[in-house]
Amino acid sequence: MVPDQHENRRETLLHSAYDAATVRAMERPLLDDGVPLMRMAANAVAEVAARLLDDEDMDVADARIVVLAGAGDNGGDGVYAGARLAEAGANVTVIAVGRSLHESAFAALVRAGGKVLVLDPRAEILGVTAGFTAGEAGERFETALRIITQSHVLIDAMTGIGIEGGLRGIPASIAASVGLEGALPERPALPDYANARRFPMVVAVDTPSGVGVNDGTLPGAYIPADVTVTFGAMKPCAMMPPACYAMGRLTLVDFGFAIDDVDPAVEMVDDEIAGELVRLPRLNDSKYSRGVVGLVTGSTRYPGAAVLTAKGASRANVGMIRYLGPQRAQDMVLAARPEAVLGKGHVQSWVVGSGVPAAADDPDGDDIQRETIGRLLRHYDVGEPDAPSGMKPERDAYDMPPIVVDAGALDLLPDRVPPQVLITPHAAELARLLQRLGDDVDTEDVLADPWHYARRVHALTGATVLLKGAVTILVGEEDGEERTMLAGSAPAWLATAGAGDVLAGMLGALLAQNSPDISPADTLTIELAAVGAHLHGLAAGIAADSEQRGWSVPTVFGQQHADPAPALGHPVIASDIVAAIPRAFEEVIQ
Repeated sequence: MVPDQHENRRETLLHSAYDAATVRAMERPLLDDGVPLMRMAANAVAEVAARLLDDEDMDVADARIVVLAGAGDNGGDGVYAGARLAEAGANVTVIAVGRSLHESAFAALVRAGGKVLVLDPRAEILGVTAGFTAGEAGERFETALRIITQSHVLIDAMTGIGIEGGLRGIPASIAASVGLEGALPERPALPDYANARRFPMVVAVDTPSGVGVNDGTLPGAYIPADVTVTFGAMKPCAMMPPACYAMGRLTLVDFGFAIDDVDPAVEMVDDEIAGELVRLPRLNDSKYSRGVVGLVTGSTRYPGAAVLTAKGASRANVGMIRYLGPQRAQDMVLAARPEAVLGKGHVQSWVVGSGVPAAADDPDGDDIQRETIGRLLRHYDVGEPDAPSGMKPERDAYDMPPIVVDAGALDLLPDRVPPQVLITPHAAELARLLQRLGDDVDTEDVLADPWHYARRVHALTGATVLLKGAVTILVGEEDGEERTMLAGSAPAWLATAGAGDVLAGMLGALLAQNSPDISPADTLTIELAAVGAHLHGLAAGIAADSEQRGWSVPTVFGQQHADPAPALGHPVIASDIVAAIPRAFEEVIQ
């Protein structure tokens, strides 16, 4: 493989995730050829564990290491890793949570001097006593918990990628006792690496036990990891919230999978994708050919949103902005951006709803912005496909320019719209939209399974969905098929008032400058939305002087590992993010 092809493959591998069945299919040819994948995986886990100890100035020979091992190949990976560490002098105890252990791995552990504690009375492990009473089983479980809490490194190899749903039986009891039950870890998004790490440090084998491998959920008890060593390719849980927040730092062991003809389940946007989709100025450009964004944002009650959308759009590589809104907001927009044009005119994209009251906040129905937005959005109503011709919309919604529908405009969205309609809710707004569409959903439901509900809204409305979060989820279309992309470039400091208004303006600018190339059949709306979220996150990181991200690119095993102490940065306000937008563009187009 030539160097450029190798680099392209590596970048694809680092920014894509594949469901468990696809990963199994990709590893099958290697297993058939006798490639020792289990030994390769175990060696990587052992080395990562040793590195964690080294980072804490602890010698392996002085360490107490516990391996939680299931009966399958994932357990075999963990037991082999335990054997390697025992050979290096560590005090290793394997806690068998199932009825068997991988035979060859178990034999290697015994030869290396490792110990085994069996928890299931029905276990059949050669040379290990089982058949004990229920009372003894309880005592063994308490012993296991004590050994775990006194260990320096816990290697979690209870379950593999084939499990569906929550943990059951002994693994569930272990996870509930030493891990968490469905909730996110109570720890800062900005860890203080100057302080000593708490023991035990958890190394997850492929995925943490208890996470939803294919959907990114936390369906029950699970064990959050400090480091996850994942094999061959990433699975959706490594990228998709909320499970991705429980993975810790990611280390990818590249087995050399052939991925060229394999479609990922999800893709994380990166600088390369962003750079390709930023429209660079051309010699014959005018302000009109560079894109004109129309803004129906802000209101008498919330005029600041008009300013922030105008600032965000004007900084995001667009030729011109037009603003429609009440007099006070107009005055503020012109004061902040004297180059803005007021009133109606030709545009290549629209941004509506930021800072506009929702229906519940406009009981008299007299907000002028809502009236304007409602009239505009009616042109995007594709109607019912079988409706009589006299009841269909007069204008073809697919011929309308792309539009960003934010905040207060979400409850004005028609039932069915074309995919160039981009909606930008946070979790609570998505829940309210689903309620309006007839689903019994609340905010906690959306936070627990955000990918499912983003896909649900896309399926119900046809809109491209951008669900905001530390990792932003985007669901749209590619040639009529559903596609999911993610953006995780933002630091936790981005959660601040007005940041969403800036994002809406940026999205409108990116859609406007590429509007001639957008059609219902291609990928551009979702790709441009992902790029906008990525640039927005980069700008926030630049403004905050922070290297922390909602999602970080994995370290490839065998390469020099990244500095575990990113710059934490400082708080920002929305206007700081606006000021950093040009530098974010510069970062991706170089």
